[in-house]
Amino acid sequence: MGEALFALIAFMLLFFWWDSTRKAADRARELGRNACKAAGVQWLDESVQQIKSRWTRSDSGWLTLERTYRFDYSHDGAERHEGRLVLREGRLVGFVGPTREVVAFQ
Repeated sequence: MGEALFALIAFMLLFFWWDSTRKAADRARELGRNACKAAGVQWLDESVQQIKSRWTRSDSGWLTLERTYRFDYSHDGAERHEGRLVLREGRLVGFVGPTREVVAFQ
């Protein structure tokens, strides 16, 4: 009985870990796509890759995971540029990537 309970708890912990990872990746994918669309650039490969995870403190003081994702975009379809998103608790806390060019009037 004790072994079955331990296996059930271990399975539940793994499921919640996997589920939170998928939700964070889906959120990063949505943010990357929207950033490219807003900047008028091409989002390459239509995917994000998690490149870093680390434990950090949330605004409320609790330990939480901060996940960093990378994605590729192109202004002209020939050159490839790398963008990065940092998510903490599903919120965007860092971004490096495409921006809309501002044309100065003369």
